[in-house]
Amino acid sequence: MSIEVQNVSKLYGEQRALNDVSFSIGKGEIVGFLGPNGAGKSTMMKIITCYIPQSEGKVAVCGSDVEGDPMSVRSKIGYLPEHNPQYLEMYIKEYLQFIGGIYKVKNLNARIDEMIELVGLQKEQHKKIGALSKGYRQRVGLAQALIHDPEVLILDEPTTGLDPNQIVEIRQLIQRLGKEKTVMMSTHIMQEVEAICDRVIIINNGQIVADKPTSQIQSVTEHAQLVIAKFKSKPDLEQLNKLKGVISVSETENNTFKIEGQLDSDLREDIFHFAVKNNHVIVEMYQETFHLEDVFQQLTK
Repeated sequence: MSIEVQNVSKLYGEQRALNDVSFSIGKGEIVGFLGPNGAGKSTMMKIITCYIPQSEGKVAVCGSDVEGDPMSVRSKIGYLPEHNPQYLEMYIKEYLQFIGGIYKVKNLNARIDEMIELVGLQKEQHKKIGALSKGYRQRVGLAQALIHDPEVLILDEPTTGLDPNQIVEIRQLIQRLGKEKTVMMSTHIMQEVEAICDRVIIINNGQIVADKPTSQIQSVTEHAQLVIAKFKSKPDLEQLNKLKGVISVSETENNTFKIEGQLDSDLREDIFHFAVKNNHVIVEMYQETFHLEDVFQQLTK
């Protein structure tokens, strides 16, 4: 396994940021590591990358223990933190030369040119980092994470600040890299995870609440169904919530409601009878499959 996490906990004083977390990630996997703010994502990533120590448990990267052999772990990992620290007065090539020198990269100049092309920095390569937009700074961060050809990539919000075209390009790059490297990626963009990740790990309050292949993540919520109903006029939400089998009702836009219910009966029939009884006109109604965003909300609310 490229990443092995066994019974890891992290305490900050009396606060338990991680609580007995265990998972493993194999070579060639692209794993989405999800959770609400404060759930423990960044803490876990900092432990894996040797930035901070765990309080309990064991972590190994490509067979090297993060506490016993941190230098070996660091040589095998490329890390893009959420708040990407850079020397803004350095030119792009100068910065990559500096980072590559730390890792003692062979044929460094050729490797820098390769990285600049890989992440799409050709037009900006002669600029100082401080003169770049946030999106291009993010590309520089990706280049420094890849400069030493690591076996494992840890990416914390890798598409932050990118425009829609850049997001697509970086997603495609991550997919290509995932064919030969292990990629662990944290993001709040659920569509991004569904598009490129093989597997999803969801953490909440410092504990793993789901760990499934992306194609099977809906099975976490098999107990429920979703119906989208649009009314001509706003119905009584209290009465709608009292319908048999209804778990929750939320308004997504003007007079349109997402109605979550149990699987034992088709909610649409009861919603139709409710509308007739209360003189409401249903403009549109359909059953929807659960998406990752729905699973995420159920597990982390």
